[in-house]
Amino acid sequence: MDLGLKNRVYVVTGATRGLGNAAARELVADGAKVVISGRDAKGAADAAAELGPNAIGVAVDNSDPRAPERLIATAREHFGGFHGVLVSVGGPPPGFAADTTDEQWQSAFESVFLGAVRLARAAAAELEPGGVIGFVLSGSVHEPIPGLTISNGLRPGLAGFAKSLADELGPRGVRVLGLLPGRIDTDRLRELDALSADPEATRAANESRIPLRRYGTPQEFGKVAAFLLSPAASYLSGVMVPVDGGMRHGF
Repeated sequence: MDLGLKNRVYVVTGATRGLGNAAARELVADGAKVVISGRDAKGAADAAAELGPNAIGVAVDNSDPRAPERLIATAREHFGGFHGVLVSVGGPPPGFAADTTDEQWQSAFESVFLGAVRLARAAAAELEPGGVIGFVLSGSVHEPIPGLTISNGLRPGLAGFAKSLADELGPRGVRVLGLLPGRIDTDRLRELDALSADPEATRAANESRIPLRRYGTPQEFGKVAAFLLSPAASYLSGVMVPVDGGMRHGF
């Protein structure tokens, strides 16, 4: 199936590793060009080099108010266009309500929430019909995840923002959507499992609650992201798409 990605240009944040990197990798594999970002200059450059000549790395922090302008300008200057953005950012620190500090909440709000809103607003002002804005969110949009209190507080709010933005931009032909990863086998997820006394038992218990009985691979997530961002998904907007092996219990 031709997704129509050839020579389309996307910005993918938080793409030096994990889910953002998986999405960028699949976009490039199907012919797109990507600007990937990360906090560390060397990490961004190395990740882009692995993806080849159709990728360029930029060192920015999602919480920086200047990040959206810089990323979109890089897309236009380096690749001659800008067709969409996927906002991905590393998860906030784990912890229960009693363990999290004001400083942790403020930092996470700036990077996870406000940074995403800023980038989406900047993209909305630049995108033409056929453009797309995607958010990497979490299954916690529908069901809180124990021990991830900050994420549980912020992700559903971003889903609400994305839905509002989809209504506002739809008449212009610009799509907005969210991806809700479940347990995808990334470094981040392994780090969370490692917080338990027995990581292997924790993983086995988690897998037993997934109908497909396994964690997803980053490539599986990336392929869904590439499709949703592509012209092949041109009539999908305002949706939150689970990529979770059937883990969500609701319809």
